[in-house]
Amino acid sequence: MKKTGNKWKIAAVAVIAVLTIGFVAPGDRDFEIAKNLDIYHTLFRELSIFYVDEIDAGDLVKKSIDEMLNTLDPYTVFIPESDIEDLRFMTTGQYGGIGAIIREKGKYVEIREPIVDAPALQAGIRAGDIIKEIDGRDIADIKSDDVSELLKGEPKSKVTLTVETPFTGQVRKIDIIRQKIKMKSVPYYGMVADGIGYIRLSNFTENCSQEVKDAFLSLKKNNQIKGLILDLRENPGGLLNEAVSISNIFVDKGSEIVSTKGKVKMWNKTYSATSDPLDTSTPLAVLVNSMSASASEIVSGVIQDLDRGVIVGTRSFGKGLVQTTRDLSYNTKLKLTTAKYYIPSGRCIQALDYSHRNPDGSVGKVPDSLITKFHTRAGRDVYDGGGVLPDVKVEPMMMSNITYSLYSKSLIFDYATLYAQKHSSICEQEKFTVTDADYDDFTAFLADKDYDYKLESEKIVADLEKAVKRENHNNSIDAELEQLRAKLAHNKESDLQLHKDEIKLLLQEEIISRYYYQEGRAKAQIQKDSTLVRAIEVLNNPTEYHKLLSPQSNESQQENN
Repeated sequence: MKKTGNKWKIAAVAVIAVLTIGFVAPGDRDFEIAKNLDIYHTLFRELSIFYVDEIDAGDLVKKSIDEMLNTLDPYTVFIPESDIEDLRFMTTGQYGGIGAIIREKGKYVEIREPIVDAPALQAGIRAGDIIKEIDGRDIADIKSDDVSELLKGEPKSKVTLTVETPFTGQVRKIDIIRQKIKMKSVPYYGMVADGIGYIRLSNFTENCSQEVKDAFLSLKKNNQIKGLILDLRENPGGLLNEAVSISNIFVDKGSEIVSTKGKVKMWNKTYSATSDPLDTSTPLAVLVNSMSASASEIVSGVIQDLDRGVIVGTRSFGKGLVQTTRDLSYNTKLKLTTAKYYIPSGRCIQALDYSHRNPDGSVGKVPDSLITKFHTRAGRDVYDGGGVLPDVKVEPMMMSNITYSLYSKSLIFDYATLYAQKHSSICEQEKFTVTDADYDDFTAFLADKDYDYKLESEKIVADLEKAVKRENHNNSIDAELEQLRAKLAHNKESDLQLHKDEIKLLLQEEIISRYYYQEGRAKAQIQKDSTLVRAIEVLNNPTEYHKLLSPQSNESQQENN
């Protein structure tokens, strides 16, 4: 025990010595740092020597670091050596593995979606397959993150999976040679209306700007483009330089894109468009929603501030903080917030309070007293306070309770798995529809499945019942409440018919993805998309488009506040 304690002491003294040497001008602040590090070391030493049970030093330190960083902001995080591959994937979109998206399913994990041209798909792995063993190890009750680590590895290395096919129960052993997997940043691009091109960008990883350029050039080469839609919905962001490069596709060389300002003045920087643009005149609509964050907000904010196009959708996430990754000892890293970024109008789109958000992660209503007005290049009013506010607000269609239940309980996913087993192929994606016969088969499939849910009216009655009991009303009201419950009680069979069209669209998307994978899913998702439809209307109406970009049109910004 003494020996262990001495090791801890030596380590702590070394850390304190290094930190002290690094201080340029010792003072009260420096003393506080050294003092508290010494307190932490002595506390840990006492735990190590005297705590009644053995402690896992690595786990305990990791938890203490995480809790410390949690008091700062959500984006400053410690990255242990085991998570370095995940960091590399977030920045490059590349990793060594089998190429499949997984999720937990009961005691095991299932394949959510195999990636096109990746080893898993080539080896016969399909969506819905259950992974039971990895290299002979039973993975029951192992979390999906840990399973993901087991599946990753050096390219050209072998991994053996024991896989069970759902519904049939067939178990197979499959040898897979890992490869370098590169996820496409542009899962789909194409024409969505006469003369209207569409590009979906899912993340800002290395070279994504080149993917966008290639997609745009292909659209222009093969079509008469009179308007372009850039879809950044659900895009969490990524590399700052890629956001600058994508903005540069549409704005003049020399235009200021974004500036960063932080504590370390030498790191402050202004990024401008350094290349000749591909196009500065084609009408442009950028789609955003509450999950469009960071680099997505730089691009959409630049397009708005420079009056290059219109923003359509809902308020974006509101992340205007810049993270820098710093190397720590033992191959660990610290990703910490070092600056805020400011778009051309001078505003920062960081949410004023990032610790309290709506349940969907979006920014709530910001009080007028906390909002500052800025102006676009043409003189339109724009505001800070959290996120990019759209020029054209389109609320997304809300799922009905029964549809949400079917989706969240994976019953739509499971039926698509069964459908794919029964049908070796389907027609071209553009012609495929879920027929009434297919839907009847789906409802029969649900006969013995659990997908209970409550309507909003049922929830209100339940709350009323609690209030009545709490206020000790006479029991005579119970009969009236029971009658009201009975009248409002949902009927699954009738709800399945009432929301048939909505459910069929989700079924169609899931089934198409079994045959056409990521591109098929992306194409299916934009069918009957109200935000996309509105963007097409704006691009097809030059009068409305130019009015939205004129200084006289500030209604949508004001309404969104």
